[in-house]
Amino acid sequence: EGSPGGSGRRVFSPAGEFREFSRRQLRDMERLFRQYDAGKDGFIDLMELKLMMEKLGAPQTHLGLKNMIKEVDEDLDSKLSFREFLLIFRKAAAGELQEDSGLHALARLSEIDVSTEGVKGAKNFFEAKPQAINEASRFEEEIKAEQEEKKKQAEELKQRKAAFKELQSTFTQ
Repeated sequence: EGSPGGSGRRVFSPAGEFREFSRRQLRDMERLFRQYDAGKDGFIDLMELKLMMEKLGAPQTHLGLKNMIKEVDEDLDSKLSFREFLLIFRKAAAGELQEDSGLHALARLSEIDVSTEGVKGAKNFFEAKPQAINEASRFEEEIKAEQEEKKKQAEELKQRKAAFKELQSTFTQ
């Protein structure tokens, strides 16, 4: 799995590192990230973050925007990589963001609800082997559910087409 903000040295796997989020949540977060990465460079810079916050209805001052980036900017490049963007949602779900911070507003106003599954506690986070097995099976279940849904939709479409052709044949005779 590629990522918009992966480094050249190692491949960043959101599903591997951010196991507290479902595949759907990760997809939604990546979609949101890409939507506001206007430069398509794999980063959200200060001006892109400004636009994002304005569109979400929580405009920030220049200093506020800088502080938002600073709070999760691990590599100190003054812009958000996809990994750093995901950290916002991890911190929000863990209750680590101040209520009045711009990051809290971003996490709250984006349509990604991390509270539905929430973040597992630190104890679970460090129980790597059993959790990894559970996570793998959870992802497998999600994939199977998505595949079943696609099959169901394809079958419904096939039935609708057959019904239409049958109805159509009564009019062409």
